[in-house]
Amino acid sequence: MPTPSHRTVVHDSDHAVLRHVLVVGGTLAEWANRSDDAWLELIDDLGVLCSESAVRWLTLRPYESGVDDCGAPPHVERREIQVAGCQVIVDASADGRERFADAMARLDSSTEVNEAAVAAMLYEPADSEPDLVVILGPSTQLPPSLVWELAYAELTFINVAWADLHSDALAVAFDEFAVRRRRFGGLDDE
Repeated sequence: MPTPSHRTVVHDSDHAVLRHVLVVGGTLAEWANRSDDAWLELIDDLGVLCSESAVRWLTLRPYESGVDDCGAPPHVERREIQVAGCQVIVDASADGRERFADAMARLDSSTEVNEAAVAAMLYEPADSEPDLVVILGPSTQLPPSLVWELAYAELTFINVAWADLHSDALAVAFDEFAVRRRRFGGLDDE
């Protein structure tokens, strides 16, 4: 693996602050095949970059389920690990529809159902929706693990296999985000 050359995202008044990043890549089967040491190395590598870039939350999610050797979707444990100033969330939920339904079921019956309440359930413990969604692979298809995230997040596609993901690849996505002017679905005034 190449030695990471960490960069930081420049924040200024013309560009949005990058607080929460969601990386979508690999299948649950690929995730299950990653050793615990390899997971910890990846989490540390990406978490350090995010911390240096003032990203408070990094969520990792599989692109899709995939199947194990027996033809069943493998089980991968959810993890939450603090790396310097960034909370890394390993969310093995590969079906965005199931995740949305689960979030709705967890809403307290006295809670008003609105965007903020649903987002809080979907992203906990993160305190915000993703600003940037980084999808590993070509831009020809969106992963089924995304549903809600497509409303306001910026999307970036990087052609990197899950097994080859490291901080240098993520830094490229951060650099691309840094020069964008976020419009949250709006049109340019120009």
